[in-house]
Amino acid sequence: MLRPVLLRAAAATAFVLTISMTPVASAADTPTRIDLNVLVVTDGGSSAEAIRSALVNEGVPNTVVRLADAQRPVLTSAFLSDTVNSTPRAKFQAVVLPNEAPAGLAQAELDALAAYEAKFGVRQVNAFTYPNTRVGMNTPHYAGQLDGTTTQLTATALGGAFRNLRGPVPVENGDPAVWEAYGYLTNPLPDDPAAGTSFQPFLTGVSPDGAQQGVLAGVLKQGTREQLTFNFAYNAEQTQFKILQHGLISWLTKGIHFGHHRSYLSVHIDDVFDGDARWDAVHNCTPGDIDCQGEVPELPAIRMTPADVTKVVQWQQQNNFKLDMYFNAFGSDEVIAAQGSDPLTTALLQNKGQFRWANHTYSHKFLGCVQDTTVVPWKCATNPDGTVKWLPQADIVTEINKNYQWGTQKGLALQRNEMLAGEHSGTKILPQQGQDNPNFVAALRQTGVTWIGLDASREPGLRQVGTAQGVPRYPISVYYNVGTRAEMTDEYNWIYTSRANGGSGICEDNPHTTTCIQPLGANGFDSYIVPTQIRLGMRFILGNDARPQYAHQSNIAEDRLLYPMVEGMLAGYRNAFAANAPIVNPRLSEAGTVMQRQNNWRAQVAAGKVSGYILNGRVHTSAPSGVDVPITVPEGTRTPGLLGGLIQGPLWGQVYAGERSDWRRSTGGAFTLVLPA
Repeated sequence: MLRPVLLRAAAATAFVLTISMTPVASAADTPTRIDLNVLVVTDGGSSAEAIRSALVNEGVPNTVVRLADAQRPVLTSAFLSDTVNSTPRAKFQAVVLPNEAPAGLAQAELDALAAYEAKFGVRQVNAFTYPNTRVGMNTPHYAGQLDGTTTQLTATALGGAFRNLRGPVPVENGDPAVWEAYGYLTNPLPDDPAAGTSFQPFLTGVSPDGAQQGVLAGVLKQGTREQLTFNFAYNAEQTQFKILQHGLISWLTKGIHFGHHRSYLSVHIDDVFDGDARWDAVHNCTPGDIDCQGEVPELPAIRMTPADVTKVVQWQQQNNFKLDMYFNAFGSDEVIAAQGSDPLTTALLQNKGQFRWANHTYSHKFLGCVQDTTVVPWKCATNPDGTVKWLPQADIVTEINKNYQWGTQKGLALQRNEMLAGEHSGTKILPQQGQDNPNFVAALRQTGVTWIGLDASREPGLRQVGTAQGVPRYPISVYYNVGTRAEMTDEYNWIYTSRANGGSGICEDNPHTTTCIQPLGANGFDSYIVPTQIRLGMRFILGNDARPQYAHQSNIAEDRLLYPMVEGMLAGYRNAFAANAPIVNPRLSEAGTVMQRQNNWRAQVAAGKVSGYILNGRVHTSAPSGVDVPITVPEGTRTPGLLGGLIQGPLWGQVYAGERSDWRRSTGGAFTLVLPA
């Protein structure tokens, strides 16, 4: 549970941010203090938990009250507000409830919340409600499935907190046989000027057959009180919620809150210049790899051609997106040594300025323990005394330095501090290798590498590897050892179908991590594999998640299997999001820096070491010295100018999604930001 953000005396190491702003309205229009902290009351349902998760993900401090907890605090006036130095204080800038009147709250608590919100102008979100008059809606005229429909934000929503979106919000339909989204379509009640009530629809929808349409979300205004109510259920991983989540937070907090949000997508292409082994559909293994036992002849490797280079250059330009090329120079040297020249190398170097380049080691050697491949699965070889036999440090240094030197000699724009080991080796690989190769750790320090790639399917979190940081990368669901649709579908069927259906049974043996499917037909790649990856990739993009995604050079050769997957992600994003919220495309070290800041900030919030509040038209925040503080404020916010503000200072931070947001390193000093009038 996150602790409330409390006022405390600013220590010598504190960082103080002061933002001039229009005073927050209160019933008596008297000075009030509002803490930068969101109250989340949850019944454990998926919708309320989704909002709580979104707040944590973006870095917004929140206090959680669990209705199932017998020891939970009672929501009284004293719990919600008090007085500090004779000034009324609202302890929470916003409130999230499971619905407008959850069963776990007494009527006195609901009354206390209503009075609190009206007094301080604090907004409330009802996560999932059956439409009724208490939230300004009629009873529903449709109740049921919404899967596969497209909802639409209204002009009112798009002109306010949801201005980062274009309007259409598609509802997932991953499995037509399963209900994934349930909701109610209704109409709002008429406005009542005499009573001071009005309703603004924010989101409308249609039934799957198109016969019914109505409101799915909207805001009821009752004097100074505002409630945003959602009439459909969702969870934290569904695309429709992820599209809406940042706008929801902006509406809740009136656009001023701790936190930083971006939509990230980076795609790494591994093994460039090299060739990748090919899947054998007859023996259901990859010749040359240790999964192939017995006399299985190798098949022709999959390797890019000059035509593939032309295609990738054109594709990047057409899609306004740049790929990261992780290269192994040995692949080039080997071909040139055997043939005298290499058309692929020539084509890539002629277009070297079109790509971002990164070191993937010279020959893709395994940099962990010395592998004993006489057994399946392989194991670490041991010394006579029984200790693990590690690849020597000198060999690892050679792999890193030789590739880097080759790239710089060819004019590739490399960063010395970034490196990816073949197979993400060198770091621990369970169950065979339970620790990082100590020689690998030493080699990173010797070669100046401070950022390395990790496999997110094995290690999802950023972690320290000696003097370097390991950045997890998501594998895209297109295998390194396939070049055609037929090969990809065959291997996919082998992994994901039961033994009775001709598969390996891996899905049967690992039911908690893998789901068995019916065998895919000839069109399975386009009809199932591609849309499945697009949905998964979109969740990462929409999750404020900077982890890169990766594939292999084999996937932009032959049938070029990667392109429809990335195109689908880009199109899905750009169809939903406005131009003011473009995809951010960081390289490995930049992505790692984002994750590092996010992790550090969340830890500070969880420990109760940050605070913030609005008072007299200013926002004051404090955090320990050295902490990167994320804050989001309205567009037009400036630093202070000269002569008492007669001369405006420069705009502060970065503009994104119609707001100003950035990270500020706490140095123990104070600074002021001035919002537009």
